[in-house]
Parts: sequence; structure tokens; C-alpha cells
Amino acid sequence: MSTEKAVSARRNGVGARAARREDSRHLAGRGCFVADMRLPGLREVAFVRSQAAHGRLRAVTVPGADREAVWTAARLAPFAEPLTATSTLDGFRAAPLPNLAADKVRYVGEPIALAIAASRAEAEDVAGRVGVDIEPLPAVVGFDSALAPDAPTVHDDWPDNIYATTSGEVGDVDAAAREAAVSVTREYTMHRQAVVPLETRGVMAQYNRSADELTVWSSTQTPHMIRDMIALQLGMEARRVRVIAPDMGGGFGAKCSVYPEEITLAAIATQVDHPVRWVEDRWEAQVSSTQARDHRHRVTAHAAADGTLLGVEADILVNGGAYSVHPWTATMDATMASAMIPGPYRLRNYRFRTRSLASNKTPSGPYRGVARPAAAFTIERTIDELAHALGMEPYEMRIRNMVRSEDMPYVSVANKVYDSGDYPEAVRRATALIGHDKWRERQRALPAAARTRIGIGYGSFTEQTAHGCIEWAARGLAVTIGTEGARLAMDATGSFSLGVGIKSHGQGSETTLSQVVSEVFDVDLDHITVSHGDTAMTPRGDGTFASRTMVMAGGATHGAALALAEKVKRIGAVLLDEPAENLILRDHAVVGRKGSVTYARLAKEFLFTPDHVPGIEAGLEATYYYRPDVQTGAFTYATQVAVVEVDLDTGAVGILDYGAVEDCGTVVNPLIVDGQITGGIAQGIGNALLEEIVHDADGQPKSTSFLDYLLPGATEVPQLKIEHMATPSPHTAFGIKGAGEGGAIPVPAALANAVRDALREYGTEVNETPMTPERVWTALQLSRPDAEPEEQAALEVTR
Repeated sequence: MSTEKAVSARRNGVGARAARREDSRHLAGRGCFVADMRLPGLREVAFVRSQAAHGRLRAVTVPGADREAVWTAARLAPFAEPLTATSTLDGFRAAPLPNLAADKVRYVGEPIALAIAASRAEAEDVAGRVGVDIEPLPAVVGFDSALAPDAPTVHDDWPDNIYATTSGEVGDVDAAAREAAVSVTREYTMHRQAVVPLETRGVMAQYNRSADELTVWSSTQTPHMIRDMIALQLGMEARRVRVIAPDMGGGFGAKCSVYPEEITLAAIATQVDHPVRWVEDRWEAQVSSTQARDHRHRVTAHAAADGTLLGVEADILVNGGAYSVHPWTATMDATMASAMIPGPYRLRNYRFRTRSLASNKTPSGPYRGVARPAAAFTIERTIDELAHALGMEPYEMRIRNMVRSEDMPYVSVANKVYDSGDYPEAVRRATALIGHDKWRERQRALPAAARTRIGIGYGSFTEQTAHGCIEWAARGLAVTIGTEGARLAMDATGSFSLGVGIKSHGQGSETTLSQVVSEVFDVDLDHITVSHGDTAMTPRGDGTFASRTMVMAGGATHGAALALAEKVKRIGAVLLDEPAENLILRDHAVVGRKGSVTYARLAKEFLFTPDHVPGIEAGLEATYYYRPDVQTGAFTYATQVAVVEVDLDTGAVGILDYGAVEDCGTVVNPLIVDGQITGGIAQGIGNALLEEIVHDADGQPKSTSFLDYLLPGATEVPQLKIEHMATPSPHTAFGIKGAGEGGAIPVPAALANAVRDALREYGTEVNETPMTPERVWTALQLSRPDAEPEEQAALEVTR
């Protein structure tokens, strides 16, 4: 498929600032989510969940009057197999994920049993009468406890708590160290987060005995994958399973794994005479939906006196929680981090080791950015530390070392193909966007007695988007992902119906995919219906994640539209008595030199009276499956810059200015892309300053409500300055690159570098997120040269 190099002139096509079509129904309250749906005889489900992080499950007792209403692991076992996420990585240890716990519990929130009743409140009452006898075991919580020689094992048949170890070296890091004028070693920690979509998860299942069909409604980003795994785990043919993902209130990655609740409700629905539904409450969402981040990286970097980056060595730990989730496994973050730490730099000497750890925490899964926020934090903080040691402006250090436009395509030291762009130019534009020199002047003008300090920080990154099967296989996934399907039909009135395998859950895909159709047919978007999320109504697709929707589903839509357009022209050639090559598609019509025929008239003639159009095969639709030729992905990149004010007395961090210069290739819809960047930066601010799932030494989560799990709001997110560069990818339809995750990736690094810059006179470093006032204040006190040894020790304990 040829790449379109320029933004279209079509009024509704690629590049148009079209308002999101989805918003009208949601703003009017006409959306339909799992929690809104009503089926005759519907009964509600409440789960009994473990309150212990680690323990032997000695007994589950159900009062006699409740036995029909309660399902335990023993009762469920004949109808559903536990799901095991597998990997092709050497030495990988699989950990079967129980549908309901049977022998042990391994994290707070693990499902043990479920109760069914007429209402959720009644189901909770029944669940409350279920007796659970757990023999407590020592919990594995953090990195040190997981790796301790005498650590208890999360999985009894393992010799330790490591899912897998990977390593690699390119070049000669030791030689780089010998040549270096300066070397720095740092340890960075990014603490665990909840994903917190606006809508929690929900599952509803109904078995139709007359049709012999199981229908499952799920708030999932991957309906086709859920359909296949339900069929496999229940021992059914997939043709008998239909999965529908209705409207969704966000997902951010937490809804693209296969969960026990989906398997369990599907299995139970086949055994009862009524539909069942479970809607996750917020406490459950905080403890039982997959969590993310939880990285610790130790990095050593070497640079020459002129600032040239010579070598990097990284030791990467990721706390994967109690189980691997399907299909990503617990090694997803670690392998991604090792590939992304080299970032946008011309690094030729790189050595890494990753260890993915099991613990008594909720399983980890995808979350917007997937390991790249931690990878960017590691390399970007380290670039700043090297720059400080060399007396350089950090942005100049970046420009000196970045891959240049003339280097493209560039194969990174991690064997990733950076396809297009001008990375140094993004940094230059970012400095101009926020007025770097003026902020430096304000920073220098602050009096020494002032109780606040100003700092400037940069964060740059490359984001691998829409990668294909080869890339997923390289990370050890047993299920490789890399195609998307689209089916486009013109009906008898000349309007269009598009079915796609992805699942839009806030990205505006109904609008942007319509724009791709309009790019080919030049029609108003109101004449196009986009269907998604129903496995019975759409061609097979892998789903929405990894910033892949517009590259993959957009490519499939473009292919289907071109194929249908070719047929429409052939029909028009008959009706207009002109060669097809003379015809163009414009303004809802096929236009030739002699005249034109509207799509409505053409479709009616062809579908109602095909004898009027001899020689053209029947059917007015086309299906196309898209797979990119280059499967390492299209690389979006950006530089973000933050200006912060730090209160020396409290450690509070305020954002004074924020800019982003971003290149996601051809921008299909600037309004939607800016919205994606804004939302991503807001989540990045939460990552950097606010959000953390805190656990005590026994593995109990201590931040399970919004009273103690803090989210960014209007007062924390500043007015943003966004600029686009739009360098098309040579490998994708229209030159599109993914834009869904990039906004969130560099924010912690940019803000941490800004705080570090603000406190440089004190030698204060900030090397973990979230950078809460307590952590910043403690780091400031620890760096004071006049602090007494006793005070230093007390502060270390506090930290």
C-alpha cells in the first residue's frame, strides 16, 4: 500500500479537525455501558476476595441455605480451566492464574468464591456469609524481599521468585568506561500504580440454549481475544461464543488482559437458566484489576568530555505481582524497558539484565506507556546527571547525542528501526516553546533568601507503536499480534458501514476511521457508521492497545476503502459510459467528464437492478486485512519540557509551564491527537507527583480509595503548549504513527529533571516517583551538608 505524503485536502478526510462523533451520545447520556444493560431474569454477582496477601486456603464454607447461590473453585472446576500465560523466553516460569483460588491465595483481592442474587446488595450479603479459613504465610512485597536468599516463594514449586531473566550486550561497555571523562551511577524507582479508568470493569453473560450460543458482554479492549480464550478455557467451539464490548469508559491497558471474572461468569452462565452480571466496585478495581509500573533500575552511563554518550549499563527489576496475565506475561515490562532505555540516542555500547519478579501483589499488566515511562525516566534522568557533571545545559547534551534526520532509518542498539523524524529539532522547538532563556533569567533572579526555587526539566523519548508479529515474538509472547481487519459496505442509499476488529474506548476511533473512509470517498462523516466491539459483526482483530489503532485499523480501513472504491468506479464507468480511469470520487458522487452519478443512485441501480450493470460481480463491500511491511513498528517521538516551582519548606512541586513537541507522523485529526496528548500528560503528572499503591510489610494495600490514592485534577494539570512536527512514516498508510501513549511517557522524567534543576544548589536528587512533598522534602534534608548523622539516619528511615 502506498504511503500518502501530504495531508489531504478533503474536507472530512485525513488531517481535518473534525469534532468527535461519539461525544454527542455520551454528552446526552445515551451511552450504553455494561452497568446500564438490562436482560430478563438478570442476576448480579459479588465476589468473595482474599483479604490476605499470602496464605494457605484451608477451607471455604458455605451455609446450607446459600449453596445454590455460591460458586467455589471446586464447584467451578468441571466447567472452566485456569488460564496459563506462556512465553518462549528461555527459563520462563509459568504461573497458572486460577479462576477461583483453590489451594493458596497470593494477593489481596484474589477471587475465592462468588455469590449470585437478585441485586448486588443481596449478592454481597450472601458473599459475606461465606466462611474463608486462610493460614497466613509471610508475604513477598518489594524488590529486596523477593530477591532475599531466604525469601518465601510465591509459587511453591519455584526455587526463587523470578519469572524470567534476560540479558544482552552490544558493543563494548567496559571500553566505553575506560574512555569516559565522566561516569555516573544512579538507582531509580517508579512505584506501583493503579490504572483507574473512569468506568470499572464489568462482565455479563447469557447462554441461549435454543441457539446454543454463549454471549458475553465485557468492558474489554480485546473482544476477539476474549472470545477465543473463553472458548478454549470452557472447551467450546469459538463459533458458539459471541463477545460484545459495548460503550466503554476508558481502559488504558487494564482491560486488554484476560481476567478470571470473564472466564468464570461465562462458565457459570452455561450452567444456570438466567444471565449473570458482575460490575467491579472501586475497591475491587484498586486491588483486582491489573496494576502497573513498579520498576527499579540501576544504571551506569559514561560520556566523553564533549558530552558524547559512550555507553550505558542497566540492571532492570520489575515487580510483576502474583501471576502472569494472558497474553502479555509478567515479563512484558522488563523486556520493553531494556529495549527502550537507549531512547532516541546514538548509543553503540549497551549492556542490560532484566529480572521479572513474582510477589504477593496484584498481577501487573499493560498501562499507558508500558514500561516506557520507567525507561525514559532512567535514561533522561541520567542524561541530565551527565550534563550536570560536564557543566552542560541538559538540552544541549540531548541534541548532541540524538539520532538525526539524516541517520534515518536508524537501527538502534536494541535493534529497533527508527523510521523517520528529526529528534534534535524536537528539542530545539521545545526550548523555544516554553522560552527556556527567559525562565533561566527568572531562575537566576530569585533571591537567595526566597523559600521557593524554579527548575527546568526535559524529557525525550521514542515510542514504538503498532508493532507487528515479529516484535511480539521477540519479546517471548506465545500469542503474536500484528494484523487488523476491516469490512466496508455501501448500502442501497449510498451510505457506508465500516466494521473493524479494534475496540474504541475513548480514542475517538469512530471519527478518525470515518475520516479514512471519507479520504477515499469524499463523504460527510454522518453518512458513515463504524461498528466495533462485537465478534459476530466485525472481522477478526487483535484489539486496541500499544498505540496501534490508527496504524493498523486505519491501514485496514484504507485497504478496504480502496478496494470498494475501485469497484464503485467500475460500476460508475458502466452507468456513465466512461472509462473507469477517467472517474474520480468527489462530494458523494462518481464524477466523470460527461457527468456524474451520486452514490445513492449508483448503489440503488447496482443492488436493485444488477441487470443494468452487466459484467460486474455481485456485492458492494470489501474486506481487507492489514499487516505492516516493517514489523518493528512506527516510531513516534517527542520532547516535553516542564518548568516547576519547589517549596523548600514543604517539598511541594507546582508546575509553572509545560510544553510538548511531538511527532506522530501524519496527524489524522488534530483535535483528537491534542486530546490524546493532553490526557497522557495528565496521567503522567499523576505518575510523577501523586499516584501510588502503597503496601505494608504484610502485603496489605493501603491506598484503595480516592481518599488516599490521589489523582490529578484541574488544579494539577497546567495549560499545555503543544506543537506538532508530523514527519510521515515511510511504512504505513498515510504515514501515520501511533499517538495514544506518547503523552504519558516522558512526564515523570521531565518533572524530575525540573525538580533536580530547581534544587541543584543543594545537591538534591529525586530518583523515585511519585515525587510527593514528603519525598522531595526528605531528599532536600538528606542533601544538606549541615545535617547531623542522627538526623540523616532518621530521614533515611522515613524515606
